[in-house]
Amino acid sequence: MPRMKQKPKREVNNFKPRKKRVCRHCTDKQSCRDLYIDFKDTKKLSRFLTEQGKIIPRRTSGNCARSQRQLAIAIKRARHLALIPYVADIPR
Repeated sequence: MPRMKQKPKREVNNFKPRKKRVCRHCTDKQSCRDLYIDFKDTKKLSRFLTEQGKIIPRRTSGNCARSQRQLAIAIKRARHLALIPYVADIPR
């Protein structure tokens, strides 16, 4: 049986692993349990939205799972009450 040719390994120059992001909302586990993200605070919520109005994913924002779930619920409530737009007006 013929052997497969191995591809030459690429050298990765100046590769630095990304620094793990820390959740902004909780400093320790206890404060994260008691956390409530207010849907009326649109300035805080808009930090976690893209220009198009999409919710920024957890891996990008650095939130913990509990904070990200509460953040998504708060954003959806604010959208429902028309405090935040569903979609931004982007001229084409």
